[in-house]
Amino acid sequence: MPGSPVTQSDLSGTLPLVARGKVRDLYKVDDQTLLFVATDRISAYDVTMQNGIPNKGVLLTLLSAHWFAVLTQSVPNLRTHFLSLDMPSQIPHGLHKQLLNRSMQVRRFHIFPIEAIVRGYITGSAWKEYEESGLVHGMEIQKGLKESEAFPAGPIYTPSTKAEAGKNDQNIHPDKAAELIGEKYAKRIEELSLSLYSKARQYALERGIIIADTKFEFGLDTTTDEVVLVDEVLTPDSSRFWPVSAYKVGEAQASFDKQYLRDWLVSQGLKGKDGVSMPNDVVQNTEEKYGEAFERLVGKSWEEVLANRR
Repeated sequence: MPGSPVTQSDLSGTLPLVARGKVRDLYKVDDQTLLFVATDRISAYDVTMQNGIPNKGVLLTLLSAHWFAVLTQSVPNLRTHFLSLDMPSQIPHGLHKQLLNRSMQVRRFHIFPIEAIVRGYITGSAWKEYEESGLVHGMEIQKGLKESEAFPAGPIYTPSTKAEAGKNDQNIHPDKAAELIGEKYAKRIEELSLSLYSKARQYALERGIIIADTKFEFGLDTTTDEVVLVDEVLTPDSSRFWPVSAYKVGEAQASFDKQYLRDWLVSQGLKGKDGVSMPNDVVQNTEEKYGEAFERLVGKSWEEVLANRR
């Protein structure tokens, strides 16, 4: 992935800036439409690194578009916010190079203030909580599980709060999610999340990847009262991807996601610290892991996908 990372977009006032998230910059196209621009920023432990991963935003955008297509075909009545990878007509040609293939037009919806996490395997913060208490997100889990083991009863829904910039998300019990957004919507989001994970998990397994866990986000279409899949979906930023060939219960796994960055931060005593710049080897290794995940899941490299879009 050659080129310098794009850590902030600049539309020179062409479209109003709505917000800058950890990775994406959001612009208003019209009252119903947003432009999502995926920069090359990367965050870990709710902190954004000072430098980025070259062309990461392109990879995330193209992979999300791929998953939106796969999931709408396999999950009945699924609605997503995705509209197009095309440029809004207001964007002058001179800005196309900056935005092309790292931006997508999406429908604007009211966003539910939770992150819908589905875990198929016990790892990360879930493993830590389980080791300490035998619980995961406050829920009783079968005793005797080993690190990275699949949950015996099947994937579990473990939501978290959706924190404002600069604050940490908090793992919560599903009952707490119902208190925050209402039981009707909480139930629908849980059902959708588990269904989406199940379809994606099988799809990925057939391509040599275990999706250990992933995070979905949802919005509400207030005109139809429908829950809609929004944000990015099933990327190395929002998921843990493990190679099937190296999977072994009882230990931490090799991965195609930002776990490599998390591990480096912990090893350097930098977990949760602001102002961290990644060294070149961490940038390069993260870049390669993201690229391999994309190629396995899509069946071709992101460069090949770009060539077909020209």
